[in-house]
Amino acid sequence: MSDWSFAQADEADQLAKVHMFSMTKAEQGREIEVLITVKEFCVPKDPAVTFFAQANQQMNQGVAPYTPTGWGSSLLTALAACMREVKRFPYQG
Repeated sequence: MSDWSFAQADEADQLAKVHMFSMTKAEQGREIEVLITVKEFCVPKDPAVTFFAQANQQMNQGVAPYTPTGWGSSLLTALAACMREVKRFPYQG
């Protein structure tokens, strides 16, 4: 357990450490920058979701807008899942 987690006195506070990442999605001759925020929860509601990643851009805007996400028990798992979702759907912004 990291020392920052001792700052949380109440589990209801949902204290999380925030990690920021950037990726570029190349599509139809253009580059779209996507920022991915990964939250590392001190005490997650579900132990399988210690890390939760979410992109700042919606994909598939023309049909059914979708915000790519990913989660898991490690930073790598959550980040990789979110990146796969960014690549899976077209950007129509």
